[in-house]
Parts: sequence; structure tokens; C-alpha cells
Amino acid sequence: MMGSADAFEQLTRLLASSMPRTRSSELLALRDVLLGRYNEAVDAMLFYGSSLRSGDMLDGVVDLYLVVDNYRKAYGKFSPALFNRLLPPNVYYLEVEVDGNRVRAKVAIISMRDLEFGTSPRCFHSYLWGRFSQPCGLLYRRDGETGRRVQQALAQAVMTFLTRVLPVLPETLDSATIWQQGLAFSYRAELRAEQPGRGVHIYASWKEHYAAVTALAMDALPFSITRLPGDPLRYCVRMPQHTRMLGRLYWLLRRLQGKLLSLLRLMKASFTFQGGIDYIAWKLERHSGVHIDVTPEMRRHPLLYSWGLVWRLYRRGVFR
Repeated sequence: MMGSADAFEQLTRLLASSMPRTRSSELLALRDVLLGRYNEAVDAMLFYGSSLRSGDMLDGVVDLYLVVDNYRKAYGKFSPALFNRLLPPNVYYLEVEVDGNRVRAKVAIISMRDLEFGTSPRCFHSYLWGRFSQPCGLLYRRDGETGRRVQQALAQAVMTFLTRVLPVLPETLDSATIWQQGLAFSYRAELRAEQPGRGVHIYASWKEHYAAVTALAMDALPFSITRLPGDPLRYCVRMPQHTRMLGRLYWLLRRLQGKLLSLLRLMKASFTFQGGIDYIAWKLERHSGVHIDVTPEMRRHPLLYSWGLVWRLYRRGVFR
């Protein structure tokens, strides 16, 4: 068996080599606008989510992460830098015209320091290590060193994810069980509009990727893991019973913490998005099929007039 350091290095190289290389005209246009806007502050630019899986940048909203070296440098203002530091990331809406088509993007801004912390085992909540354990594309890197730091953060996200979810999963399991059920735990730790089974769909889109990543990462985890005879993609994961009990408690706490953090991020998004309340309503409708009426009062004063709607939608199960 490889040493944990060797396994982590191989995992980092695997993620770098298998990173999706999509370079559509729509993505390049978004990249150029963001580089022009934030210029010297940008360390890297990542894209992920449903647009990455489908390859269609015109269906819905492209999810981008802009990794910056310093919030104050990125904004040139105190207030947005402060809010970004207190509760990363800040999220903004961007539209560009490409060949007569309107390309919509959701741009999350995070510092390299917060990215590295949020994907590490020092970060309790799954908001970042849950997201970045999934495949990402790299649109831009400042230089080789920043690119390597991003790749190591992505590898660390995988390691943190597996370390957190394996205690609440069956002792004998395969790659599909790990990622389908693990992603479900991560989604339940936020207010999400997606219907149950989202993790199943994500795993099906990247099945070979997850199998290869899991096979490497297992050698670097702090558990007793053996591959089952006759099936190298099935594992037996042994750990003390108290580790499993703590794992279940921790995920309960993450769900409670995540609901509050999600509400706070929605409050931020209502200010940082141009038309933010309409975007949030559109996204909830898109994933749930439930029509949502946005009143003029909600657009003018989202924090005053949206709470009744949020509660009604939660009671109806539009988000969980």
C-alpha cells in the first residue's frame, strides 16, 4: 500500500490530468470579462456544476468560482471585502453576449486562503469541501504555483469529504454508495432546491472519475480499509464505533449550522445580485417546478418582504 503522502500526491496529479478542458466561446467570454474587472487580484478561475456536466453554457446559469489573492484588492472597497471575509463567498450575477446569445453566470468570489481552509479538515461545514470534491474545470491560473495550490485544494476537498462521510456509511461499500450517499449528506446540510437523488445523477455523470479518485484516496485515509477479493472497487472500511457515533452527531450539527448559513448567504445574495430576488425565485422554480410570484415590494426591500415567502416555500418542501 502507498504511503498517505504518496497517495495524496498521486490524487492531486490525477485530478489535474482529468480536469475537464472545456474552452467554449461562452466560457472564454466570461473569463475575459472577469479578468478585466478584477485583473491583478485573480489567482484562478474555476467552473463546475450542471453546465460543466452538460457542456451547454446557454442552458441555465454557469457556475464560476473566482479565486483572488486579497478581497480588498479585488473590490477596492471596504464593505464587500468585509462581508466576503466574514462569510465567504460573495456571489454575483454576470451576463455577456456571445454570438447573439445571452450567457448567464453566477460568480462566487473567494480568497485562496479561504479556499484552502474551506477544503481542509479544519473546516467543519461541507459548503466548500462538498462542492470541490466534485469535478471542476480550470479556466484560468495566474501561474504554475497558484495552479498547483488550487489542485492541492481540490485533492484535499476529496480527502476531507471521504473522511467525513465514511463514518456514516455502511462498513462494506463501493464507489457509488460513497458518492451518492455522501453527496446527499452534503446537500442536506444546506437549504437546497434540488430534489432528492441529486447525488445519484452527479455520480452517473462522472462514474469513471469517481471510481479512479476513490481508489487512490482510500490509501491516504485514516481508517483501516481493505479492498474486497474479486472486486477492487468494493471496500471494507473499519473504524472504532465511537468514530461512527461522532460522525452521525457531526452531520446533525452540520445540518443545523448549514440552514442558518444558507439563510445568511441568501440575504447577501439579495444585495450582491442585480435582480437577485428574481434569480433566486427562478432557481427555485427550475429545480422544484413550483411557480413563485415575486412582488415589487420584494424587489425593493427583499429582507423586509421575503421572509413570509421563504417560510411558505420551506413548508411546501421547495427547499430543504
